[in-house]
Formats: sequence, structure tokens, C-alpha cells
Amino acid sequence: MKDKNLDTKPVMRDSKDEIAELRDKYLRAMAELENTRKRAAVDIENVARGRAISIAEQFLPLVDAIDKASLLAPNDEGIIVLKKASDNTLAKLGIVRMETIGQIMNPLFHNAVSTIESDKPQNTIVEEMQAGFMFGDSVLRTAMVIVSKGESDESK
Repeated sequence: MKDKNLDTKPVMRDSKDEIAELRDKYLRAMAELENTRKRAAVDIENVARGRAISIAEQFLPLVDAIDKASLLAPNDEGIIVLKKASDNTLAKLGIVRMETIGQIMNPLFHNAVSTIESDKPQNTIVEEMQAGFMFGDSVLRTAMVIVSKGESDESK
């Protein structure tokens, strides 16, 4: 004879459901923890990047002064060494000077402060007034440039 009180099937079913529910909660908690870790890592990276950009922006006036000194005394050995050292230091930090001369003016990277007549095609950068810099794929500072109006009607 079977004792009705010893029927374990409903209890087993309840236990299996409870185990499945607990397993699901555990997996969700682990996924949330992993997402939180990833978000924290991205936040830390963004803060570090922001600090690096802020520090780099503080040094750009020094780089500009070195560039101006280099233009005034292009053969001065001290200025040449200083310019190389500043450029190498910026490169180690991931800051790269933009190449501008001969490029087509792009407002995302260049700030045209003037135009002049030139034998270069219209909107071609013919002179750089202030260097622009990139930090990774972000523009740290746009370059101030002079662009060509194109050839004058008289020279055609």
C-alpha cells in the first residue's frame, strides 16, 4: 500500500522550480556584476582620457612658443633639440600634430582665419598659423590655417 503522505513528486517539482528560479537569479546577478565591471572600466578610462587631454591642453601654449622660436631662429641648435623633445613627448602621450599644408580645409580639423589668392585649388591650406593636434581619434585643438581662394581672374 502506498502512503499518500510520502508522495514526493509535488515536492520535487517545487524544488526543481525553486532551483531553476535561483539559478536564473544567480545568472542575472552575475551578468549585472559583469556589466557593472565593464561600465566601471569604461568610466575609469574616460576619466583618465579627460585628465590627459586637460594636461595636454595646458602644454599646448608651450609647444606654440617653441614653434614660434623655431620660426624665428630655425638654425638654433637648442631650439631644434627642444622642438624634437616636445614633439617626442607629445607622441609618447598619444598626441599627434596634424599635417595641414596642402590639405583641403576641413572644419572638423581646421579653423580658416584668412584666405589668399594662390596657385593652389580653392580651399587648399597654404599656411598654418597655429598647429592642430589629435589625441587618439579626437581633435585636441583645431589648426588655425590660411586657405587658398584659388587663382585670381587676372592670372588666368
